[in-house]
Amino acid sequence: MSKGFRYGLAGLAAAAVLCAGPAFSQEAEAAAEAASTAASPDVQYILNTLLFLMGGFLVMWMAAGFAMLEAGLVRSKNVSMQSLKNIALYSVAGIMYWLVGYNLMYTGVDGGYMGSFGTYAFDPVGGDALDVGYSTASDWFFQMVFVATAASIVSGTVAERMKFWPFMIFVVVLTGFIYPIAGSWQWGAGWLSEMGFSDFAGSTLVHSVGGWAALAGALLVGARAGKYEGGKINPMPGSSIPLATLGTFILWLGWFGFNGASQLAMGTIGDVTDVSRIFANTNIAAAAGVVASIILLQIMYRKIDVTMVLNGALAGLVSITAEPLAPAVWQAIVIGAVGAVIVVLTVPLLDKLKIDDVVGAIPVHLFAGIWGTLIVPWSNADTSYGTQITGIVSYGVFTLVCSFVVWAILKGTIGLRVSPEEELKGLDKAEVGVEAYPEFSQAG
Repeated sequence: MSKGFRYGLAGLAAAAVLCAGPAFSQEAEAAAEAASTAASPDVQYILNTLLFLMGGFLVMWMAAGFAMLEAGLVRSKNVSMQSLKNIALYSVAGIMYWLVGYNLMYTGVDGGYMGSFGTYAFDPVGGDALDVGYSTASDWFFQMVFVATAASIVSGTVAERMKFWPFMIFVVVLTGFIYPIAGSWQWGAGWLSEMGFSDFAGSTLVHSVGGWAALAGALLVGARAGKYEGGKINPMPGSSIPLATLGTFILWLGWFGFNGASQLAMGTIGDVTDVSRIFANTNIAAAAGVVASIILLQIMYRKIDVTMVLNGALAGLVSITAEPLAPAVWQAIVIGAVGAVIVVLTVPLLDKLKIDDVVGAIPVHLFAGIWGTLIVPWSNADTSYGTQITGIVSYGVFTLVCSFVVWAILKGTIGLRVSPEEELKGLDKAEVGVEAYPEFSQAG
């Protein structure tokens, strides 16, 4: 839209104020003001692209958060392995999402179950995509970092006993095929989107998908040696609470890009206002998760497990991700607090079932993700509980079955676990060859 055309609209609107009767003057004035302040398509294109890029690098920074969180929650003899896995999975996710993932998720879905195969093409050098309102490369980058987040969820759950290469093969399948096909159902305008399912930034599409994949892996790889020996639960404390805390704060910061940029537009006053509201709700839900977990832990155990509080913050973030825009502040507090309560109650439940989740990713990302998706209709009247449940179940069945099949094939061919001797020694020595803490590491 050219400047002259925009100013012409403003002039017509102003003339309408003078010519129309009193009944129409307020509407005409509002139209004139909107026309005079509306950004041109060029400016909207720039601002929308900037939102994708800023949101994208914030979500990319979450990869550092996952790496630090996992490094802090595993034992010192496995820290290098977790560091290696996190930088490797981020890189593989990027390549697979360009190679096949993006098109499977977004191109030609048309109300169906998946898109098309093929690599994704960006705008030419110096080109533009004014017809879509943002740079295609910025959109691809923003969507790609979400894929890496889903893979990071799996990494922490199966830590300390899984071989590197089976894990990376699973990452190839997850980021190139499972996640994109599942994502196409909603964000790619697939069948769940047509039904009215709503998941604003991915409580289910990203977090529960990653959680289901992690659950399948944990079931097939089994628990760490000694975790449930003697008919009791044997704690295996992590290497560094400061690192885990740093990782949590990095994830909290990155979540503003995760949720805020999922508004997908920043070219109007309304969009910027909504992005700001999303930031505020995201922050308040995480804070409520922290407070709720502290209070509940004090009541239940008379001591406050800091690792559980860190996961309480993440649970609040995951819970608000399905609908961070519509809730009032008090609703965001409730949503985040309930997510944290779910985590505090389900972490020991997994131990009773002898499902060994090293970092608590299944309660945080799967269970809190289900809660956040289910509660969307409470604040968003355009959705229904029936449709939300349909989406939750559909994603659960698809991801769990596909992941279980892939894990089972890997287990039956190249194997998932390191040997008992290698597990005792630690994966840093057995598989990486570089110890994170060579002066202090112990094989125990």
